[in-house]
Formats: sequence, C-alpha cells, structure tokens
Amino acid sequence: MKPSFIRLAGAAGALTLALTATGCSGSSSGTGSGSGSASGKASITFWGWAPGYEDAVNAFNSGHPDIKVTYQTVQPGAKGGYQKMLNAVKAGNAPCLAQVGYETMPSFAAQGALQDVSKHAGSAKRDYQSAAWNSVSLGSAVYGAPVDTGPMALFYNKRLFDSLGLKPPATWAEYRAAGEKIHASDPKRFISSPYLDYDYAGLAWQAGADWFGVDNDAWKVNMASAENKKVADYWQGLANDGLISSAPMYDQAWYTGLGNGDIATVVGAVWQAGVIKGGAKDGAGQWAAAPMPQWQEGDKKVGNAGGSATAVLKGCENTAAAWEFAHWLGTDKQAFGTLVEKASLYPAANDLLHLPQLKADPYFGGQQIYEVFASATPDVDPEWTWGPLMTSTVADLNDGLGKAWTGKGTIAQALRHAQDSTLTEMRKQGLAVAP
Repeated sequence: MKPSFIRLAGAAGALTLALTATGCSGSSSGTGSGSGSASGKASITFWGWAPGYEDAVNAFNSGHPDIKVTYQTVQPGAKGGYQKMLNAVKAGNAPCLAQVGYETMPSFAAQGALQDVSKHAGSAKRDYQSAAWNSVSLGSAVYGAPVDTGPMALFYNKRLFDSLGLKPPATWAEYRAAGEKIHASDPKRFISSPYLDYDYAGLAWQAGADWFGVDNDAWKVNMASAENKKVADYWQGLANDGLISSAPMYDQAWYTGLGNGDIATVVGAVWQAGVIKGGAKDGAGQWAAAPMPQWQEGDKKVGNAGGSATAVLKGCENTAAAWEFAHWLGTDKQAFGTLVEKASLYPAANDLLHLPQLKADPYFGGQQIYEVFASATPDVDPEWTWGPLMTSTVADLNDGLGKAWTGKGTIAQALRHAQDSTLTEMRKQGLAVAP
C-alpha cells in the first residue's frame, strides 16, 4: 500500500517546534472514542480502509472478550480519510485508532493529532523492522504500531527478457542497456513507464537521495541535492532516448502494456505484485521478480514505497486497549495472513516475513517472489525522513513530474519546484526551516 516509511525519531526537534506552532501537544486526556467500563471491559473504535481489516477486527474481538473494537470504513487517506481524521481530532470525537500511512505521520504529529503510547509499548521495538519502528516513534514517544511495509525490487517480463537473451540487470547501467535492446527489438516496447510521487520517492530513497532532514531543530529540504539530481538525470536520460513508455502507471494503457510485453519492467514495491497480477491478466506466467538494480555493482541498497501504521489519535482514553489491538494487528500470524490474502499487505513484523500466504504464485511462473522481498527488507535504509507537509509537497512534485515525462521540462526542475514550494509553505505555516 502506498506510500512508505517515515523516520519520526530524526525529526523530533523540528516536530516539537511544529507542535508549538500549531498550539497543540502530542498527547491528551481528552474524550476520545476509547473507553472502559467499571467491569473492566474496554471499547475502542478503529478507522481504516484496507481490505481484510474488518475480518481482523472480528477475529480480535472473538479472542479478546475484555476489549471490543468497532471498525468503521473511511475513504483512503489521500481521498478524504486523513482530513476526516484530523477534523475529528479537532472536534474532540476522534476514534482511538486510525490507519495512517507512514508518509503522513509527521503531518499528524505536527498538528498534534497523535497520542503517545510508549508506556504500553515496552519491548515491542524488537518485534518490527527498524525502519518500520522508526516510522511510528518520535524520540521516546511511540504513536502507534507498524503494520505493513513496501520494500522494492524489479518486476520484469521474464519471457521477453529470455527471448532477447537478457538477464535481470544487476546495476542501473545494465538496466539502461537492457532498455536499449528491448526498444531496438520493437519500437513499441519500452523498459518502463513514468513514475510519480511515492513510487519515484522509492528510487531516490535507494540512492540515498534524501528529501528531508533536520538540522538544529529546523527542517532541511534536500529535493534538489546533487544526489537527487543524479537519480533525476538518469531517468531523464531514459525518457529523452525514448526508452520510457507514455502510459501512466495504473492507467489502462499501462496494464495493457504489462500484459502484452510492451512495458518490460516495473521497479516497485512488494504490493505491486497484486497490482500487476490483478490488472494485467494477459501477462500470467511471464513475469518474475529480481533484486533492485544497484548504482554500484555489489551494493545492496533498497528503496521503499508503501506501508502504514495503526496510529493512536489524540483524545484516546483507553490507550492500553488501543495499543493491545494495534500491536496484535501487526504481529498476529493468522490475522496478517488474511491481510496478505485480501489486501496483498507485506508485514513489518520480523516474525511474519515467511507466512505461508506469501507463497509461490503461478502468475509469476511459480517463483517464490516474496523471498526476493524478504531478502531486500533489511537493506531498506531506516534513516529516510518524510517532511511535515507531504500532501502539498507531492502535489507540487507530481505537477512537475507529469510535465517532465512528456518533455515539458525536466525531472530535476520538478524536484527544484517541489522544494521551493515546500519551503515557502513551511515558512507560511511557521515551521522552523534551516538556512
């Protein structure tokens, strides 16, 4: 699930300033929807949208008679769910728990919409991948439990590659060479399609091209850095040379290209397996997965594109019950197996990386593709930091990227524009910005 991790811990000082600027605190004893009765039975509400969540709630309620979780479906975050959550927090009637993407956690923290449950978390940190745990923590505070992640790899049309004598490229230089050979074999064939927002962010993440950082309790925005320009210029070069399809990701033309072999690869997160399988049925048996190409031969660096947490919202009265469910949702084998089957989620918990539901799939030629992602997971850099205004940052970025992929500007210019716009909005909202 899009999008990906944050590193709240690294942004502690800047977010503290942000909380001060918005006049909110990160915790509250307000009247949230979690409550407890004299008999000790707790009742909490959970808002989310992922398929399989309702089944998980029912399973939890069956096995935990002292805690009743009520699940309510909301629109996906970017389609209105997040705004509904924030409005509920401001009105003092928010649910205890909500599904929140890692990239949005800093924005919620900056607006004082999260509640610290560190007193309940105990040693839970060891249960999760380090990058995932960093996504829900701020200094010593913990604002929820990780659920899923989106480590990246290379999905490729193995039948097409084999027909041209190509092997999965180990480096980005080899990836370009493969693209040239594929396009030369047929002008309708392309190595890939354009990437936007968090899919593109995963490419920058792998290269160590950070977008945000913190310096002396102030935000830094690095989207136009030399490291980012390297990634931008590489993909710009592929586009300039006609190696990138014009079909936008998730458009019907994209699915058609994946199915008939005209689009040869997708550099994407683990959840893309379900997207490809569901949307490009004609490609069944043709596709496979391999490790993400590297900038330097022999490196093992991986980007991430996706993941969310079960966040505890400000005003939750029964944080103990909220944490118990949140942690259970991210670590229970049976419940997560259902999430794999129904939502193609990939676990953030260390002990769930080899669930039986993560099995070989005939669509991918019987390959056990999840082993590729299990191997990649430890190589995701946990130091990546998301900014506090990602909704507006991504809107500005996508505007520029959309133009760049069609020859109306460059990817580097899109990144510069997004950086400048983000800095302007940060200052407008009173956030501390490093010089």
